[in-house]
Amino acid sequence: MKLSHSFSSTLRTFAYFMASGTHHNLKGINYLSLYGEEPSTIEKVFAIFANVIEMDEEGTVLNAKYAEKRATDYIRSYCDSSFEVVPPYEDWETDLY
Repeated sequence: MKLSHSFSSTLRTFAYFMASGTHHNLKGINYLSLYGEEPSTIEKVFAIFANVIEMDEEGTVLNAKYAEKRATDYIRSYCDSSFEVVPPYEDWETDLY
């Protein structure tokens, strides 16, 4: 089974905005240095994104913006200790497989 075009497009777009430092959910957060200095933080972001994303039986992504929000909230909370992730992460969201 191959990943759907919907998922591939959603992942590609998320990765682009994360790697370019222009993700709209992270405006004002200087996170690009984490790619070289804290790669496990970036790993966790993509794990959250992958764990939260949902697709229907045809592979159409149903909750792209929510998955992005959950993932980017992790970086925001990592970089800004005053930021509170709401609701708090459940274990399944942050598991690394």
